[in-house]
Amino acid sequence: MKENAARDAIVDRARSLYERGYAHGSSGNLSVRVADGILVTPTGSSLGRLDPARISKVAPDGRTLSGDPPSKEAFLHLAVYANRPSAGAIVHLHCTCAVAVSCLVHYDPRNVLPPLTAYHVMRVGTLPLVPYYAPGDRALAEAVGALAARHRAVLLANHGPVVAGATLDDAVDSAEELEQTARLSLLLADRTTAPLSAAQVAALEARFPS
Repeated sequence: MKENAARDAIVDRARSLYERGYAHGSSGNLSVRVADGILVTPTGSSLGRLDPARISKVAPDGRTLSGDPPSKEAFLHLAVYANRPSAGAIVHLHCTCAVAVSCLVHYDPRNVLPPLTAYHVMRVGTLPLVPYYAPGDRALAEAVGALAARHRAVLLANHGPVVAGATLDDAVDSAEELEQTARLSLLLADRTTAPLSAAQVAALEARFPS
């Protein structure tokens, strides 16, 4: 995607996420990989009110190349890009249901959402929980990077999801699927559920590998 088109797409998709309640205040950040760097939403900005000309452009090593100062969580995006060459875009949200799941006790942190639907398996796959780190702690980048090569998405404990996609639309769609599966999981928490079987999950994973 050309850089100007990528800037416009970030503004459009970010506004859509904000207006539909996937982001609030100045939480959340989006990025897109372009030919000579990475575009990322600026620090302290609302996803509902972005200016394409002010979107940050950073080098893979984190140096700001142009635009406003990047999100203070840009290092998360850089860690995913460094370890996941197929990633063309990343969405990080503080969406309510996924954050709620990130605050629960999980007996298997390797996968914290059940395979309730085929769409979750196809778009998100297994969802590991990354241990809690204070905001801005650069050790978080190492923890996320270590998982990024094998997972499309990770869930940061007491924080929110980081979701990669081949394109921005792919990343946004997957982030929305994750949030809706988290919502289903919470809604069904007190009821006996029938998630997909291991064989059904394996068949989907063979068709849609992480």
